[in-house]
Amino acid sequence: MLAAYTEDTPLGRIVKGTAPAALAKGRGVHTFGDLLDYVPRRYLPPNELTDLADLRVGDDVMVVAEVQSVATTPMRGRTGHRTTAVLTDGRRELDVTFFAKRRWDFGLRVGRWGIFAGTVSLYNRRLQLTHPEVELLDETGTAERTEYLKTHQVPVYPTTGSLGSFVIRRIVATVLDTIGDVREPVPPAVRERRQLLGRREALELVHRPVLGADVRPGLRRMGYDEAFVLQTILGQRRRAAQALRGTARMPRPHGLLAGFDARLPFTLTAGQRQVGEVIADELAAERPMHRLLQGEVGSGKTVVALRAMLAVVDAGGQAALLAPTEVLAAQHHRSITTLLGGLARTGMSEGLFGAADGADRPGGTKVALLTGSQSSAARRAALNDAITGDAGIVIGTHALIQKHVQFFDLGLVIVDEQHRFGVQQRDALREKGRTPPHLLVMTATPIPRTVAMTVFGDMETSALTELPAGRQPIDTHVVDAGRPAWVERTWARLAEEISKGHQAYVVCPTIGEPTDGSALNADTSDEDAGWQEARQQGAAPPGAGEQGPGESGEVAPPERPLASVYAVADLLRATAALVGARIEILHGRLDADTKERVMKDFGSGEIDVLVATTVIEVGVDVPNASTMVVMDADRFGLSQLHQLRGRVGRGAAKGLCLLMTAAEAAVARERLDAVAATTDGFELARRDLQLRREGDVLGARQSGSGSSVRFLRMGHRDDEELIAAAREDAFALLEEDPGLEDHPDLQARVAARLDEQQAAYLERG
Repeated sequence: MLAAYTEDTPLGRIVKGTAPAALAKGRGVHTFGDLLDYVPRRYLPPNELTDLADLRVGDDVMVVAEVQSVATTPMRGRTGHRTTAVLTDGRRELDVTFFAKRRWDFGLRVGRWGIFAGTVSLYNRRLQLTHPEVELLDETGTAERTEYLKTHQVPVYPTTGSLGSFVIRRIVATVLDTIGDVREPVPPAVRERRQLLGRREALELVHRPVLGADVRPGLRRMGYDEAFVLQTILGQRRRAAQALRGTARMPRPHGLLAGFDARLPFTLTAGQRQVGEVIADELAAERPMHRLLQGEVGSGKTVVALRAMLAVVDAGGQAALLAPTEVLAAQHHRSITTLLGGLARTGMSEGLFGAADGADRPGGTKVALLTGSQSSAARRAALNDAITGDAGIVIGTHALIQKHVQFFDLGLVIVDEQHRFGVQQRDALREKGRTPPHLLVMTATPIPRTVAMTVFGDMETSALTELPAGRQPIDTHVVDAGRPAWVERTWARLAEEISKGHQAYVVCPTIGEPTDGSALNADTSDEDAGWQEARQQGAAPPGAGEQGPGESGEVAPPERPLASVYAVADLLRATAALVGARIEILHGRLDADTKERVMKDFGSGEIDVLVATTVIEVGVDVPNASTMVVMDADRFGLSQLHQLRGRVGRGAAKGLCLLMTAAEAAVARERLDAVAATTDGFELARRDLQLRREGDVLGARQSGSGSSVRFLRMGHRDDEELIAAAREDAFALLEEDPGLEDHPDLQARVAARLDEQQAAYLERG
């Protein structure tokens, strides 16, 4: 009986075997509703041959092709037979290989058409599919095994493990035929105004489109549903935040903020002043500030954040700055202490934050640093400064979140590089305030409007796009690592900059092993962020060779090793052009004292070339550094490359960034050319989204449930309009029905989404 099955019905209720477990483990699909939200990647017309020129090694594909030849032979040295066939689209060829215990041709006949699904590999320099899924067609393109293909397009689903697209298609069809009513989360008036299909109609169109049907209206409806549910959740979060009551923080006249402004050796940009006024107004209100500050590399976010911290300290509160790495936390501590100058105290105070006698003079405040690898004495001192209130500003890493860390009166939480933290980590720090503290989230990774509305939609947003006076332009060029003359010229160019008294970075994707033989794992959490982003954009995994599964076990040559910090440092020391250059290394596995020493030496000019991983990606400010070389640049994401090159051109010298790559793939070169063509981070962020593979549009996979969005194409202009419309509709609905009591289907969808890994779509690291 249809009504017995709903969207909440476990898939295993009607689907037997290993399929439910495979879908649950690989794709986070547990229920009927989950499966109906599992949309195809594309569609094949079964009466048209597929262009085989588009196939790439490693791709999961489904193709319609003609059988050109078939051969079945006994396997040498093993029991069984191997059947090989050559497929064609009329111009190009693709091999398929099957193995069986007995002689069997799998129904393959010369001249017959079929639909073949599998993973493309390389064997004997030819593309092939090994044991693909097959549905055979006759010469006229009609189906032999199923009537379905006579009238319908073939949906191509993302595969998972051994579960192929054909099997998923049949399971989806069973669910569609079995389920009763489906939930309609969008109210009728909204559906009519936005010209949306009914949900049941949309599901049928997306999963079982007839030949010639346009599936876009169905996908649009499902995309709108997703945006509408997400915006409802974000709207509820925003309303909850607005209902909180905290403590107003207003700076006192002639206090720390006024003293700092008077000492500034430069003039604030118009953007810094404008954003500063907005933040000051929000700090002065009892409702806690909940703001995202995004800014181009070098736009001066640190100064804006420091002025906010000083306003809170002036008002008798404390500010905590959470940074993702120890290198960045230490850099913030150095730069903020330097900016404060005489306002940064180092000893105990007679009063808490300002002048002890209450006079109209700025006084000072201590800036404490708290990280996980500090010595016990330094850690105890920082903890004491936080709990007694002697430190008005506390800067730290995840160590700040630990339960035993307490504050005297935490009034402002600043989270730097928010994408590396989750909501739970952020909230764990906010809970340390007597009353809900104000929150300022910062990111130097430009966020396209679609992502801002979808991921940070519960926050007010500000952007800094104007660079401070004195910032130099950065020239970016792509260097072909396959041309020795180009590589030689790169190191000569580095030497020229050093001879002028400037410094340089050389960035590598891995750490490698030191030449003294002590083992180091090349894969670390803070170094691999760029590799993870590039991988989401379609880069091949390091060291992934191409192997044909035939009898010989022939293996294609392994992929070239990635550049490592230790190997590149050795290379540079042995390069004639750089003889005499002072070369040092920096990566996340060095102990805290070594990292601190290296950064201080580089900042003071005692190091000419710093060979590092992406630990220098954000927050590192050395004005004398004019040049950066990024090794294996194709292994990094566009936004990350933009971040990295922002480390140069921060002083009097013009910046130069050289992106070295040996990649031959057109898409890799296209990505790097995009970075070289513009210094507009927001444009690169949009391009970044457009180049990523489906399913990873937010730039960070979430544990257990795949990507943060399923249907929305975050780099697409049409979906930007769709998200904006859903946001408007969801917020309007919440004004009338905050608890969704009158919208039970929407309420159920919201509850289901929130239950997925505790709102995993909001977790950003």
